Amino acid sequence: MERVNQKELHVIFGTGPLGMWTMRELLKLNKKVRIVNRSGSKNSMPDEVETVAGNAFDNLKVAELTKGAAAVYQCAQPAYHDWVKSFLQMQQAIIEGTAVNGARLIVAENLYMYGMPTNAPFVETTSYNAHTRKGKVRQAMTEALEWAHNSGKLPITRVRGSDFWGPDDFAATPLIFGSALSGKRASILGNMHKPHTFTYAPDFGKALAIAGTNEAANGEIWHVPSNPPITQIELLQLISAKLDKNVKTRVVETWLIRILGLFNPSMHEMVEMMYQWNNPFVMDSSKFEKTFGMKATSIDEAIFNTLNWCRKNI
Repeated sequence: MERVNQKELHVIFGTGPLGMWTMRELLKLNKKVRIVNRSGSKNSMPDEVETVAGNAFDNLKVAELTKGAAAVYQCAQPAYHDWVKSFLQMQQAIIEGTAVNGARLIVAENLYMYGMPTNAPFVETTSYNAHTRKGKVRQAMTEALEWAHNSGKLPITRVRGSDFWGPDDFAATPLIFGSALSGKRASILGNMHKPHTFTYAPDFGKALAIAGTNEAANGEIWHVPSNPPITQIELLQLISAKLDKNVKTRVVETWLIRILGLFNPSMHEMVEMMYQWNNPFVMDSSKFEKTFGMKATSIDEAIFNTLNWCRKNI
């Protein structure tokens, strides 16, 4: 009897925007996808995707869920105000559980470990100089990943994006695009005139899927292909042009974040990160672009798609 080829299994932890867009890209690549969240809720997941409940803090459960997988994607995270207490613990459980089965681990990261920006854009070889609590957590996490890979524990790839927005993001996107659509004031953080690299959420997912299906990505750090930096006011001007109306703005400065943080633990955690919005914050992604031929979705198309998503979901 002829043996039937089985689709290669890829397991994703997290059903936030990065998990969802990684899932969609893997389906395009004809991969079997299992996606893990706390509840096992399928919501609007495609029928061909297996959705299961799982505790990412339990390495035995992680090992069970990743059995037979070719690649595992870490797109999950604890609540923002629990990062210092819990994030490294979660990652370590995913490392240990994935290593049992010998799968490759692809980890979504941000830029916190680089610390205060200098005059040069962040590149994959930029030294770590974290100076905030959450930045130090991110630095410890990425150093743990590097050690696990170099020691032969399991093959690991790290994929980093800047602050992201786009479809399926219910954090920053409603505050900018949702507010613009509804006639409310769109939020600008810190200095509106500083250049900032923004990563489009679907591009982040695509980069993760490429990294998880190409041996050339293994063991490396990669920056997600992202558009050239723009200021926040330039972004809102582009949104205004798409809507054919002037979008009202609201500047949220550090002192206001500090006051709001007295009542909201997640807002409290934003105070130390305001340096990203009061200084030029620029990421170079040419390494990924040159290696895999992927370009960022144009800013015009990204804004168009995001506004359409907000009309249906916000």
